[in-house]
Amino acid sequence: MNETKTSVLSNGLLWFGAGISIAEILTGMLLAPLGFGKGLLAIIIGHVIGGAVMFGAGVIGGRTGRSAMETVQISFGRQGAKLFAGLNVIQLIGWTAVMIASAAVAANTIAAIGTAFWSVIIAALIALWIVLGLKNLGRINVIVIAALLILTLVLSAVIFGGGASFQADGTMTMGEAIELTVAMPLSWLPIISDYTRTAEKPIKATAASCGAYFIASTWMFVIGMGAALYTGQDDIAAIMLQAGMGLIGILIILLSTVTTTFLDAFSAGVSGRSLIPQVSDTVLALIACAGGMVLAIAVDASRFEDFLYLIGSVFAPMTAILLSDYFILRQDHSSQNVCWINLILWVAGFALYRALLDVQTPWGITFPVIVLVMLASAIIHKLLPARA
Repeated sequence: MNETKTSVLSNGLLWFGAGISIAEILTGMLLAPLGFGKGLLAIIIGHVIGGAVMFGAGVIGGRTGRSAMETVQISFGRQGAKLFAGLNVIQLIGWTAVMIASAAVAANTIAAIGTAFWSVIIAALIALWIVLGLKNLGRINVIVIAALLILTLVLSAVIFGGGASFQADGTMTMGEAIELTVAMPLSWLPIISDYTRTAEKPIKATAASCGAYFIASTWMFVIGMGAALYTGQDDIAAIMLQAGMGLIGILIILLSTVTTTFLDAFSAGVSGRSLIPQVSDTVLALIACAGGMVLAIAVDASRFEDFLYLIGSVFAPMTAILLSDYFILRQDHSSQNVCWINLILWVAGFALYRALLDVQTPWGITFPVIVLVMLASAIIHKLLPARA
């Protein structure tokens, strides 16, 4: 059995690679109007909030040995969990498309051979990662992450080595910045258990995963914000090109996109299997990868801010209810077809999240919504019969 388990190191490397991505850099650029000091504070606060919730979700998968969507059965029942599995597949294919499209545009800025061509190349590399699978990626991941680390250090030196400072256009409040930052780790909530479920040491592996992601993602946000503030540009690929980072820039874009988007496509296969059990995870993941590639070529995925908020509104209240059931109430609804009380709670949480999108708070809206939904879940279940 031990040979099927993943080590603390392999989990950490996997999620360090997930944190190094063009999406994180692009989101970091949006925070530039705050200035470096306030922007950095927002990045750290947002990642602490998102990382804490991410850790809770990962621990549940690690302790129970269930995939992310299987853990959702704890709160919503066998059939109820299928709703979220379906939504998860949709959002993961969407993320795959966003990542491929963003990387293709960036790569094409450096080497103009067509975004469609780059989309096919990137999707082919992701498909290779899927075919290799988690168990065969260990040594390859060590090499790839080491290369990414070196390449990203070079990029950091290019961005922060100039010394000049620019005033970013636009305005942003601290609450908006925190909310936008929280949305990135929050986007991993529906999949982290797909990887911690096989961990040999669940708690340590989950901590290593979240810690590695925190470091890498925070670093990428700072690079993006720094690029806007210290180069005066909002195109990271153009910055690489002007700095003479042609080949290095291409490698950063390709490797970072593959190590991040592989998780999206692979987990789309894992979630899809709960809906189509007769098809293997790998085949479904490859289909998701192909679907993401087609969307990346056919649809403009350059604006993904609204997409991040939509993910938050769906999966933040879902995870809040799961955390309440597992850690506070210590109850399991997996034997039921549908736990209607929790489903109604989720609808209320979703509506609350959407209603508060335009409300300004010092902590954004995700954290308050998660806390309120957890409290509501705990109180309502304490007041209702055990079978509710």
